[in-house]
Amino acid sequence: MHKRTIKTASVATIILSSMVLASCASAEAGGDGGGDAGGTLIVYTNSNGDGRGEWVTAQAAEAGIDIEIVGLGGADLANRIVAEKNNPVGDVVFGLNNMFFETLKDEEAVTAYEPAWAAEVDQESGDPEDGVFWPLVEQAIVTVYDSNTVTDAPTEMSDLWEDAAYDGRYEVNTALGQATPQLVLAGLLAPYLDEDGDLGVSDEGWVQVEAYFAHGSPAEEGTDLYARITRGDVDFGVLPSSGITARDAEYGTVTGVISPTDGVPYVTEQVAMITGTPRQDAAEEFIDWFGSAETQGAFAAEFASYPVNEEARAEALPEVVELIESLPKQDIDFALTRENIGAWVEKTELEYLP
Repeated sequence: MHKRTIKTASVATIILSSMVLASCASAEAGGDGGGDAGGTLIVYTNSNGDGRGEWVTAQAAEAGIDIEIVGLGGADLANRIVAEKNNPVGDVVFGLNNMFFETLKDEEAVTAYEPAWAAEVDQESGDPEDGVFWPLVEQAIVTVYDSNTVTDAPTEMSDLWEDAAYDGRYEVNTALGQATPQLVLAGLLAPYLDEDGDLGVSDEGWVQVEAYFAHGSPAEEGTDLYARITRGDVDFGVLPSSGITARDAEYGTVTGVISPTDGVPYVTEQVAMITGTPRQDAAEEFIDWFGSAETQGAFAAEFASYPVNEEARAEALPEVVELIESLPKQDIDFALTRENIGAWVEKTELEYLP
């Protein structure tokens, strides 16, 4: 017993000493976010697919910025940043939409920084009140099809689940931890908001959600929508607008887009510095570089995006500009959506997913 007591005390002493040393090291590294600890900049994003993460990493390296991209789905990424806010791992986050950034702002998980390109963007598209997050790219969330093979595309989204001719012909993404499926859900419910209804939605709204998932074909994990379209599994599916050009080039499709009367959901991807980063100087440098007209213009040309930066927009592909400027925006109350999306997702997962 005596030996065990001495050993335990020794271990405790070692642990305590280690904690003190780690604390000192953290302070010297600028753990309060006031300096720059050096080392690789950790960049969180939900917009690293289709080669974007690799491109940003390579281009940043050419600019002298050493970064590591960490990618997650939108809702999962926002939750991770909040969970880490007392001991941040990431330094910068980009790609999340306003709804997620408003949550991060409320949680004080991101912090204000005015980028060098602030005057080149419409701040109303970001955080005009406090300048905590800033806009990069605008996307339309669209339902697409291959016009080479589809000749009976509907004019309204609801036709897909209300007309038996489309039964099972459209893909539904059931991964509701991701940003795009959540926006689809918000778009489905937007016309049916009712303060007296279940979770602020009328019964008819939930009927629409149930029918949408019941008559669709669940997405296959790891299988691109266009792979399913070209092999005839489905004819329709949802995609952020910037993904169209690359897929047409890869699959030989000619994408058509359903443009319903009440419009389509739009999202503006933002960038911000994570609160407490020990690499504040590098984080600011990355934001200044990534959101600049030069970088966003190159990004737009490479990935068919529609930059918010007005000087960068000249480099956007003409067909992308034409599409974005032709599609009406659906009226979605994003403040109300942010308050309720967690409960809407939970109800949908429990009651309506196949």
